[in-house]
Amino acid sequence: MSREPEPEFRPHRVVVLALDGLLPFELGIPHRIFGRPRDAEGRLLYDVVTCSVRPPGPVDTDADFAIHVPNGPEALATADTVIVPASYELGPVFEDGVLTPELAAAFAHIRPGTRLASICTGVYVLAAAGLLDGRPATTHWADAERFQELFPQIEVDADVLFIDDGDVLTSAGVAAGIDLCLHMVRRDHGTAVANDVARRTVVPPHRDGGQAQYIHRPVPDPQVATTTAARAWALGRLHEPLQLRDMAEQEAMSVRTFTRRFREEVGVSPGQWLTQQRVERARHLLESTDLSMDQVATNAGFGTAQSMRQHLQTALGVTPTGYRRTFRTGTGAAGVSGPAGAGTGSAHYGTVDTLN
Repeated sequence: MSREPEPEFRPHRVVVLALDGLLPFELGIPHRIFGRPRDAEGRLLYDVVTCSVRPPGPVDTDADFAIHVPNGPEALATADTVIVPASYELGPVFEDGVLTPELAAAFAHIRPGTRLASICTGVYVLAAAGLLDGRPATTHWADAERFQELFPQIEVDADVLFIDDGDVLTSAGVAAGIDLCLHMVRRDHGTAVANDVARRTVVPPHRDGGQAQYIHRPVPDPQVATTTAARAWALGRLHEPLQLRDMAEQEAMSVRTFTRRFREEVGVSPGQWLTQQRVERARHLLESTDLSMDQVATNAGFGTAQSMRQHLQTALGVTPTGYRRTFRTGTGAAGVSGPAGAGTGSAHYGTVDTLN
């Protein structure tokens, strides 16, 4: 019996839409993050191109220079993912919530089923195109109130770094765009690939806690104790049943003081942070080992496979078995959009915790 030929390798194409008044830093984020991942054979997993709403040529930035964009709007028809970075010159989009004729014509090139994402105020473009109606979204905290007034049909959450609503993802300002792009790499190809990109970019692979631009956290007084040592201690003992008082004892604090200080520094409660770290540990073990589900659950500190299943289903929208199947056999596959069930619902990342 002859073997069926393997499908031809094709990298996932990311098209970045450069608009007048764009922020050069944010335009560069998708190229930096998606331009790094490679498969086991050294092939780039993503093909990143930039386009304008006009024919190839210069596009103004908010800095003292313009950039030359080599592709016109027809490049959007080739995209698997379209990313819209922030711009300070959105005109009618920002003022009235409607697309300009050239933007509307550009968006008409986008194929149904294309994944869409925005960084900061790029969300105005997605909203004006009617792509966020009835859906959750976020943007820079300073624009959130006005954004909600302009688009009352959108569920605006200003207290998160980014929101994954399946085929549409939105992020808060500037650095949150890095978090969003790393999340998409993690969703497409797993934790190991995303962590490698983060290391090469010298950024955290996953940011915990609230949106830094929204929560006013003063610089810690160097004379005041922090919770750093307790976190390091807990990370070495995720497989053990940890109590809040155990962590507080590492810093010689009362539970109440430790909980308040922890939330000030990290943005979430110690319990939420521990769950986040255990989910990340489970993901790593599911991707990189052949341990049984019970063994993974024990090593990650969930105790039972059922408990781990519930936590991963909540955090990732996929079962441990489904996650392992995708990223043990599918890592490096072109055009992967994530494990079955992942991203099909709405996930808010970096939510500010209001519970102890």
